[in-house]
Amino acid sequence: MAILDVIKHEGPNDVLVWKWPGENITSLSQVIVNQTQEALFYKNGQALDLLGPGRHTLSTANIPMMKTIIGAAFGGQSPFAAEIYFIDKAVLLDVKWGTPRPVPILDPLLNVFLPVRANGQFGFKVCDSRSLVTQLVGTVPTLAKEDVVNYFRGVILTKTKDLIASKLINDRLSILTVTAHLTEISKSIQENLQEDFKAFGLEIVNFFVNSIDVPDDDPEVQHVKAAMANKAEYRIMGEDAYRTKRTFDVLEEAAKNNSGGNLMSTGMGFGMGMGAGQGFANLAGGLIGAVTPSRAALPAPSAMMTCPNCKTQVFSAYKFCTTCGGGMVTANAVCPGCQNEVPVGGKFCGHCGLKLAASLCPKCQHEIPPSASNCPGCGAKVSQAG
Repeated sequence: MAILDVIKHEGPNDVLVWKWPGENITSLSQVIVNQTQEALFYKNGQALDLLGPGRHTLSTANIPMMKTIIGAAFGGQSPFAAEIYFIDKAVLLDVKWGTPRPVPILDPLLNVFLPVRANGQFGFKVCDSRSLVTQLVGTVPTLAKEDVVNYFRGVILTKTKDLIASKLINDRLSILTVTAHLTEISKSIQENLQEDFKAFGLEIVNFFVNSIDVPDDDPEVQHVKAAMANKAEYRIMGEDAYRTKRTFDVLEEAAKNNSGGNLMSTGMGFGMGMGAGQGFANLAGGLIGAVTPSRAALPAPSAMMTCPNCKTQVFSAYKFCTTCGGGMVTANAVCPGCQNEVPVGGKFCGHCGLKLAASLCPKCQHEIPPSASNCPGCGAKVSQAG
């Protein structure tokens, strides 16, 4: 390549480091360094002199570390081989970062693993040109800004994940409410990443975590949010109102989804546990006016009975009247004749016809057993006719 008299940056604008393509340099050549740049001389694998912004005439005064390379031949304008790197020291802002896929993190409050995403932006600049060229550039002709971002992407994501998890555990924060602490988390991540960048001659100017969230379409996330919504509703409404509302919701859903079965069997299908079928029936009796199931869902007329207290027609499956609340089924007794169960208060056994109601002696008013023919009190002969 021909000997050049003017050396300046002629590379693309999106590069952080650009190597001048020439091979031979003469002393007294002009090196032009832009305001935001530095020029580093490199010889035999060693970083030597560093020139700041301005126009520089190459001489041993400007490049003292190169004075042993520049000889006295050719009238003081001897050519010599050296490499020149131009380093852009402007601040690079709005560098995007983000997790490529959600990372599972244990929520310390909910005690479940949730897929967490995080994204944001940061800015950096070159603080030590010599260290950057020797550590990252090596022998490549250019180092693009995107190359630096890609190099540190793994470090950023790893430390971001670890610091977010530590913040949640140490401060007992939930992933769903961590947004209020983004500024504090951003500052902590920037401080922890600073040493990693500084080792390569770079400095983080700012670092922002714009969001920490979870995918709304994830099944576990949907389950957790539904549970939190129910908890909030319970807290606002109170226990009694919440249970009443949930009962109406179950009945309404049962009426909508019923396909030929009766309302009772539909309610039992919700798996309410031991004795839940009868409990659901009792609830249905008290709330029957709030739900209007189809005609096929109602019990048949033959399944109705009359309340002994208020004479209202009530489903025979009920143990209590839906109007007065009185019991529909009384305790049973045992017939002394055939030993079968009979209702308490009945006058005759429905199995053997034995008279069950006790009689009083007309003379002494003593109670006479149903099978007795004489009064046990006065011995008078009595009649057991009904």
